[in-house]
Order: sequence, then structure tokens, then C-alpha cells
Amino acid sequence: MPTAVPERPAGLPEDGARPRTTATAAPARATGMPRGLGRAVASIGALTACQAALMIGLGLLITGPARHLWPLTVEDGVNRSLERLRTPTLTTLSSIGSEAGNTLTVIAVTLAACLVLVLMPRLPLWRQASFLALGVALQSLVFLLVTIAVERERPAVHRLDGSLPTSSYTSGHTGAATALYGGLAVLVLSRVRSPWRRVAAAVLLLLPVVVGVSRLYRGMHHPTDVAGGMINGALALLVVGHALLRDGRVSAPAALPAVPGTARAERLPGRVAVVVNPTTVDENVRDELREVLSRHGRQEPVFLETTAADPGGGQTVRALDEGAALVVVCGGDGTVRAAADRLAGSGVPLAVVPCGTGNLLARNLGLPLSPAEALDAALGGAPRALDLARVEGDGLAVTHFAVMSGVGLDAAMMEYAAEHDRAKAMLGWPAYVLAAPRAMRGPRMSLSVRLDGGQPLRRTARMVLVGNTGELQGGLRLIPDARPDDGVLDLLILDPRGPGGWLRTASALLLRRKRDTHGGDGQPEFRTFRRAEFTFDAPEPREIDGDPVGTGRRLSVEVVPGALTVLAPNREG
Repeated sequence: MPTAVPERPAGLPEDGARPRTTATAAPARATGMPRGLGRAVASIGALTACQAALMIGLGLLITGPARHLWPLTVEDGVNRSLERLRTPTLTTLSSIGSEAGNTLTVIAVTLAACLVLVLMPRLPLWRQASFLALGVALQSLVFLLVTIAVERERPAVHRLDGSLPTSSYTSGHTGAATALYGGLAVLVLSRVRSPWRRVAAAVLLLLPVVVGVSRLYRGMHHPTDVAGGMINGALALLVVGHALLRDGRVSAPAALPAVPGTARAERLPGRVAVVVNPTTVDENVRDELREVLSRHGRQEPVFLETTAADPGGGQTVRALDEGAALVVVCGGDGTVRAAADRLAGSGVPLAVVPCGTGNLLARNLGLPLSPAEALDAALGGAPRALDLARVEGDGLAVTHFAVMSGVGLDAAMMEYAAEHDRAKAMLGWPAYVLAAPRAMRGPRMSLSVRLDGGQPLRRTARMVLVGNTGELQGGLRLIPDARPDDGVLDLLILDPRGPGGWLRTASALLLRRKRDTHGGDGQPEFRTFRRAEFTFDAPEPREIDGDPVGTGRRLSVEVVPGALTVLAPNREG
């Protein structure tokens, strides 16, 4: 059986498939703006435009069709009531409260906070500083656009701060205060471990209210202007937080990253974070891992437990933010995938400790399946740059996988096994085999696949599998030529018909025969690609590294060469 797709003449074949490349192949786009940063910029720009349109629309509604409706009809009465309550003491206090949202104050506090975040001696928080600065800046930008588009007179009361050139709607002081102090509250709640963090956050969140009340007292705004300012500031934080803080950080770049040795690892060379699935890793295993780490000069590891809501991604982000130079992941392929997704492009090495059902990445790396032995082998090995696959689809957030992703039969097996957690826990990976008869009764799929921008190919199939690695349990190489560091992904399409077709397919896979690379007569079809786009005629079950991810009709997969650094046993030869 050949181990590579035969060479073709120069240029792509008519169907768009690529011949297998060597391990040194790299994509043409190796420079430029990282993919994750580009998505963040695009997301912020689009959402800011929506924010501005919403705020302008609310302003035009307030000053137009809704101006005779409650509560707008009682706003003047509120301002007059506050005017009658004025005293020298309250006026002084309102001046102080108003200054908390003044432009110079906001700029000074924002700069000071950002400097503190980026100059922290152990772990500079650039992402958090960007979140705060951009939140304040975007609020100000939208505020200026709104005041240009919406003209609203200030309240008909004596104004303690005189006449300002901007419109009454919205309150710029209140909006800036909401963005600044609200952003600081978010950072306090997410970064500070003190039991007083909730008190500090509550005080910070109270400051925009103080600023808003002060602006009302001083006769500078209507109540809806203050409410609009708070909405504007809060939306600015949501827009920036969605791009920078959702799922922990901006997604990894698709360019070939440097491996290994990031600046963070150089600053904290001994820091180790161990991400563990508490349902599969007990205290005895943790003690064994501590002993292995100690033998390799890694002292005082920090253990971070996964949860049902966060299978490892958030814990990995925390490890990176706290300066980890090595991330050890103890769990199954789902936990490893979640961690790899966050480590992509960072250069911080990953050590895989198999503690799950499939443990396919560990098997493909040649690691022992005993947790302590696997960690010892990884630490005694060398850094190795592996490819990742970037995947997205309808109803599926953009993520990466390290092993395989499938549609059809295998995904249905994963779903069935997931529905029977008890059998999976007792039997391990054989539970997937027990699920096969039920999954095989499902209907055949119809699909179109476009490889590397070529012409769409029409296929029927029982299973479509994209592999970054090829070995399954028991040493079975389902995709014989798949290698995790060759710069391409491998596609397997299975479409056996009847008992004879299943026997021929099983024989071809077990004996590693590829009589026809392009399939035919029900034989397995193998191809390689850098980017593939799948469109299914009906919603089909999908899985990523063994985890069911729901049904869908679309899937796009693209290789990200060398995106992940792993510690693996030294390869002979």
C-alpha cells in the first residue's frame, strides 16, 4: 500500500485536490495580520457601527415621535425638582461627582490603570489594558457621532456648568464613567482574588450612577440623556469584551508561529500549570504528577480544574495570563482540544497526560497511556511543532482540533456513547463500538465538498472524516498517511453498500490498502488538502475530537501549520 498520494503534473487537478506536501511546506500567507486579530478588529468595527446606529435611533425617537409620551413628559419636572433641592453642600458634592466623569479625569484614570496593567512585574496584562482603553475610546467616538446626529436642548433650568457645545443627548460624562469604572469593575471581578473584590466592584459600578445623578442635579441633562449615556458606555464594554475577552482571548493567528520560547516563558521559565479533569484525575494521580514534575526540575505546579461548563479552555487562558511556561493537560481528547485551541500560536508547550476515553493525541504522539509515565516521557522528550485544524460551521463557534473531526457515522456513534455515560465510563473506548450497530442504521448522506478552492465534488457517504492524525485505538491507522506535522489535512470518505461493501471497506482499512485514492466501487476515498468546505443536503451529526457538536449542514476546515508546540518522546531515526 503506498504511503503518499502519487505526484501529479504542475498545478492542481481538476477536482481541486492537492498532492501531499512535505513537512516543510508552509502556507503562502505566512505574514500579515493574525487571523484572530483581524476578526477582533472586524467584530469591533461592525458592532460599533450597530451601537452608533442604535444610540442615534433612540435619540431621534426621544426627540421626535416619542417626545409627548411618558416618561419623557415628566422629565422637565424631575429637573425642576432637583433645582429646588439645591444647597451649597449638595452643589459641592455634585461638583465632585461630576468631575469623576470629566474628560481629563477619565483620560488620566484610564492611562494610569492601563500603565498599571501593562507594567505589572510578573504578568503584564496587555489584553485587559486594551479592553479598558478601547472601551473608553469607543464610547467617546459613539458619543461624538450621536451629538452630531441628534440635537436636543438642555433642560430649561439654571445650569451650574454653563452652556456646553455638545447636545444634551447623551450624557458624555455618564457614558465615559460607565465605560471606565464599569470596565475596571469587570477587571476586578475577573482578575482579583481578594474576598473584597465584589465590594470594590460594587463601588466602581456605583460611580457612574453618582456621575449621572450629579449631572441631573447640576441641570446639564434630562434623565433619558443620563440613561442613554449609561447604555452607550455599557454597550462599548460589551463590544470590546465580545472581541477581546470572550472565550478568554483573541483567537490564535493562522500564520506559522515561532516555536518554542516565547517572551513569557523566558520571564517565568519554571512556572507550570496543570489543567485536570477532576472526574478522571484523583489526588493519587496528582501526587504522581507532582513527583514526576519535581524529578524534571518543575517545582510547585498550579493545578487548575475543569468544569462541565469549561472543559479546559478558560483554565488554559488563565495559565497563559499568569505566565506559565508549560501547560500540562490531564484529561481526554476533549480537554486536550480545548487547551490546544487556546495554546494555538502561543509557543507555550503542551504536555499531554492521557486520562480520558480515547486519548488519541497521546497515542499518535507515542506516549504511554499511564499518566505518570506519559508525563515522564513528554518531559524527557523534545518540543515538537504540530499542525492544528481550524474548523467552523453553522451553529458551531470557530475552534481548533488536533486529532480528527467527522460527520455521519462516527459522529452518531459519539452521540450515542455520550447519551450512555455510564457505559462509556465502565467500558472506555469499546463503548463506541457498541454504539456502531445503531449508528449504521442511519441514512446515507449526500454532500458537496470543495478542496482548496477547486470545483465542488458530489458524493454520497456513510462517514466523512478529516484527520490531522491517523491512528485510532488498538493501533488501527484509519488514515494511513495522516501526519500531524506535514502541513496538510487528510480526508477519508466512506460509502460502503451492503454487507459486502462493509467487508471490503474493513479489509482495506485493516490491511492499509488504498486500491483507489479517489474511491470507487464503495472503496475508501482518500484525499489531502489545506482547506475544505463541506455542504450537506440535510443536517448531519458532527463531532470534533470525539465530542459531539450538534447537527449541521456546513463545515469548513483549514490547516494551521505548526500552530501547537507539544512535548513528545524523541523519535528514533
